[in-house]
Amino acid sequence: MTFQEQIQQGIPSQLPQPKPYESGINHAPKRKEILSDEEKKLALRNALRYFKPEFHAELLPEFRSELETYGRIYMYRFRPEYEMKARPISEYPGKSEQAKAIMLMIQNNLDYAVAQHPHELITYGGNGAVFQNWAQYLLTMKYLSEMTDEQTLVMYSGHPMGLFPSHKEAPRVVVTNGMMIPNYSKPDDWEKFNALGVSQYGQMTAGSYMYIGPQGIVHGTTITVLNAFRKINKPTAGGLFVTSGLGGMSGAQPKAGNIAGCITVCAEVNPKITRIRHEQKWIDEIHENLESLVTRVKKAKSDNETVSLAYLGNVVEVWEKFDEENLTVDIGSDQTSLHNPWAGGYYPVGISFEDANIMMAENPELFKEKVQESLRRHAEAINRHTEKSTYFFDYGNAFLLEASRAGADIMAENGIDFRYPSYVQDIMGPMCFDYGFGPFRWVCTSGEPADLQKTDEIAAQILDELMKNSPAEIQQQMADNIKWIKGAQENKLVVGSQARILYADAEGRMKIAEAFNKAIANGEIGAVVLGRDHHDVSGTDSPYRETSNIYDGSRFTADMAIQNVIGDSFRGATWVSIHNGGGVGWGEVINGGFGMLLDGSDDADRRLKSMLFWDVNNGISRRSWARNEGAVFAIKRAMEAEPNLKVTLPNIVDEGLF
Repeated sequence: MTFQEQIQQGIPSQLPQPKPYESGINHAPKRKEILSDEEKKLALRNALRYFKPEFHAELLPEFRSELETYGRIYMYRFRPEYEMKARPISEYPGKSEQAKAIMLMIQNNLDYAVAQHPHELITYGGNGAVFQNWAQYLLTMKYLSEMTDEQTLVMYSGHPMGLFPSHKEAPRVVVTNGMMIPNYSKPDDWEKFNALGVSQYGQMTAGSYMYIGPQGIVHGTTITVLNAFRKINKPTAGGLFVTSGLGGMSGAQPKAGNIAGCITVCAEVNPKITRIRHEQKWIDEIHENLESLVTRVKKAKSDNETVSLAYLGNVVEVWEKFDEENLTVDIGSDQTSLHNPWAGGYYPVGISFEDANIMMAENPELFKEKVQESLRRHAEAINRHTEKSTYFFDYGNAFLLEASRAGADIMAENGIDFRYPSYVQDIMGPMCFDYGFGPFRWVCTSGEPADLQKTDEIAAQILDELMKNSPAEIQQQMADNIKWIKGAQENKLVVGSQARILYADAEGRMKIAEAFNKAIANGEIGAVVLGRDHHDVSGTDSPYRETSNIYDGSRFTADMAIQNVIGDSFRGATWVSIHNGGGVGWGEVINGGFGMLLDGSDDADRRLKSMLFWDVNNGISRRSWARNEGAVFAIKRAMEAEPNLKVTLPNIVDEGLF
């Protein structure tokens, strides 16, 4: 069968042969046993409902074995035979170009070079899933190949509920992930309902089909590192950045450190992903010995080198060793997946990677004790460094939250706030999000590197022109992004699809998208998919990350993210998504995203202007109402540019009255 025929058949009418478990693939850890015997039967019934009754007798023992062995039913037998990668849009079967674009993006999320655990359909973060099982993938791709522009595909946590009549102005796909009744959003609830096959953790851009590999966070991390050094008035040359994690998202850190121009030490316990990042040239060197690491860092400091060093081991050991050696750490953070602390997101110090994985599955209570003990040591070592002048910030991965729950000395004197700020609270919020700057991204559906280069050139030209008339308040943001986009090609950031990211405000996003659409209409480039990270101005309500610099008491509300997705859906998005859970954990955040196909048409031009304007200014409005000075400036500027925009502005109270 051809690739197109395989897509169109969906779930095969005849059972494929079982597939061997490939040990060379980076697999998800075994999930802890959480279902009762009756619930296991329910999970099996739920899995078998995708298949004809005549297949149930053969599949039941196989699915039972998967559930017992891995803690989930992945349906490995049904993994496609074809290579999993984003193909040129012309190679996809279908009646709708928008649907073909979505198929391309789904396959990109599951590309072996992109996905963290591709056989388990997990893109990043240890549990950020595109689908719960392979039957859902096959059925979704079939529906997309049949869809017309008069239909909408409804996705319930990876499950394609079906194609419903709609109209061409409606989104082609509406995605929800993990949208639980609020009282059922604890970590064990996720374990239970995911094991039952009725809900999933879509992370941010995994379950919304908008992940573009580590590049998506390289840029944001580069901006963060640059501004962190600016904040402490130190040059990046010879400066030391210590952090941990080399997974799907965290793997971007050493590359960002190289672009920023500092020394990066990044610890990782997983040998496989460490080697992958080294092979991809996202890190320069791997060190397995603390003494050799210390010697190498001292040399790099004396020579003002720009270099990224991976330590194959636990980051707690690095912080403690550098303290003993009195090595000055200029900036520090952590990007392990602490939103997922008990299922592989964070590994305890003093236990091998292999032994920790066994303990995680077979003795989860002891594993939790060891993780919390490690977090207390981790925080103690960081505290000793910050007393010597290190600037430490939480990278929105729930490090401070979980450390506080473990009883670590991480609270401020008032007993309410954390001792250290979130990077959004201290850096990205006031410097970028309040002014509307966030992670705008695009994918060239032709798959041609020449198209990506052309879009880079268009974006750089647009930003150059905009900067000439930009107010002083946003000159630095503009300059950083012009430097980024002009150097994007040389940094070899493409993994998977021909994609790019930069931080732009509403005006920049609309101007760049409009220029892309004209270039498509003129035949200069093929169609382009627009999107963004959910980690943006408007998309996410997350009290310890995206909305951590909201101080009017509303940071625990989720109106903004919900309004964002509703508004995008009727202003022209090709697909929209809303998730419970993102980088900080299930039950800790609501986040929304979109995708939009530019095809060179007048319709696309109209949609992009309507939707992108709302997508950014929704968040700026909320931030200005919270009395954020930069956002008040930005929304006033937006109202001057668009007479139909009228936003309620806050009146500032004289503090002396209190």
